[in-house]
Amino acid sequence: MTQAPRDIEDLIELMARLPGLGPRSARRAVLHLIKKRGQLLMPLADKMQNVAVTARECVNCGNVGTSEICEICASAKRATGEICVVEDVADLWAMERASVFRGRYHVLGGTLSALDSIGPEELRIPRLVERIAEESVSEVILALNATIDGQTTAHYIAEQLEPLGIAVTSLAQGVPVGGELDYLDDGTITAALRARKAL
Repeated sequence: MTQAPRDIEDLIELMARLPGLGPRSARRAVLHLIKKRGQLLMPLADKMQNVAVTARECVNCGNVGTSEICEICASAKRATGEICVVEDVADLWAMERASVFRGRYHVLGGTLSALDSIGPEELRIPRLVERIAEESVSEVILALNATIDGQTTAHYIAEQLEPLGIAVTSLAQGVPVGGELDYLDDGTITAALRARKAL
């Protein structure tokens, strides 16, 4: 059986590590990129190099952007006193796609998980508590995935914020148990945000 050159095999192996791509899908993608070298491969390589150098995590909320403070945190219009807490950046982007929330976000970077040894210090929960004092927050909306770990994390955060005397709400109807925000349509996210309830 003929093997591809080592560089191409290495690229296939790297592509196969991406979510949703296995070895066969990665091989097809790489062959397609090589075939369309001028139209796809070179521009993709240039853009990946650029993103590798410029992409950074917002020091305030954890969003991904190209500056120390992301555009959402920097916008005075987004200083509504509401912070929407999400598990990861994909969830933040899903909320933004729905164009229904006009406040600011806080990306935890995951959920509490005893099995994976992920406690509050491994997440951005202490930073959330700091932000509440710094930004005059009146409501924290917990938009965590409806999984066991997501709900455990939501309850933990609600307990931590209770002494601060601010409203803590969570997404309500529309988010199915076991559902993840990144896979929900915009209408479902909109309905869930509007029907949020106190924890």
